[in-house]
Amino acid sequence: MSATSPSPSAAAQVVYYLPVRQDWLDQRKEPILEPDLPIVDPHHHLWDRPGWRYLLDELVADTGSGHNIVATVYVQARAMYRTTGPVEMRPVGETEFINGAAAMSASGIYGKTRHCAGIVGHADLTLGARVEPVLAAHLRAGGDRFRGIRHITAWDEDASVRNPGYSPPPGQMGTKDFREGFAVLGRLGLSYDAWLYHPQIDELTDLARAFPQTKIVLNHVGGPVRICGYAARREEVFARWSASIKALAKCANVHVKLGGLGMRIGGFGFEKQPEPPSSETLAAAWRPYIDTCIAAFGPSRSMFESNFPVDKGSYSYPVFWNACKLLAKGASATDKADLFAGTAARFYRLDLGG
Repeated sequence: MSATSPSPSAAAQVVYYLPVRQDWLDQRKEPILEPDLPIVDPHHHLWDRPGWRYLLDELVADTGSGHNIVATVYVQARAMYRTTGPVEMRPVGETEFINGAAAMSASGIYGKTRHCAGIVGHADLTLGARVEPVLAAHLRAGGDRFRGIRHITAWDEDASVRNPGYSPPPGQMGTKDFREGFAVLGRLGLSYDAWLYHPQIDELTDLARAFPQTKIVLNHVGGPVRICGYAARREEVFARWSASIKALAKCANVHVKLGGLGMRIGGFGFEKQPEPPSSETLAAAWRPYIDTCIAAFGPSRSMFESNFPVDKGSYSYPVFWNACKLLAKGASATDKADLFAGTAARFYRLDLGG
């Protein structure tokens, strides 16, 4: 299939993702708050999809837009999979691709930011013990940058909520094969990025309790769904989400990423406004979620994340980080250092010196 003819799943995802409208984003310009504060962006993607290219040049433009982004972590997005060879090995192509982009960035030609300093790939954990050769291949392909995998388990009984590009069965994290594969992660010292919807957080808590030595990070504050059938029950959603977050935070091996709230499922509707939101607007809308997570996990297990380019349909990169800085305004210098760089650097084992 050619790069210009999207697969049915790619075409369906056009509806799932909010389109990026650069002319709309350009209507909002703000002075950069605390421009010297070091930031590690621990969650972004690169891809070349029909009608949507976000590669190193686009990432460099965003990270160079004013904030002090010292390093980034790439998280799997089914980009540049191999088209030949064993199916389970094809995701290794993504790690090869990103390690190349990271090497380009490390040359210094594109500025001081160490883009893709950490790499999170994908391996099918339902392979059970047979996932180990896949992980070994990722480690070879990623060199000293490969840190772990993300196996998306996001599922909801309402098909209109789900991403058509992913079709995991319900309850996958509790299955024997998945847990057998998950055990291999811990044995190899690799971490797990968890992406799911808020009704599934308790399933992750059960998994975290079963594998207390394996490092886990919850993506996008746990995916609170505020659209479709959930739209009329937002108070109920928040109450259930909040209770689940607090229970999950009791697992010392789990961290949380603070971001991802610009996605369609968040239902904030920023993209429907005549002008893009200000950082003040974003901070006010997100504060209940961000404050709840930081109170539960503490700054030492919480990290702000951009989730670009997915969230770029709702706001620009500099405005997003301004919003994060407003949300952290009352934090101590130590806590702020953790929220913006320290926690991510520790979790993904990034050496930020030199």
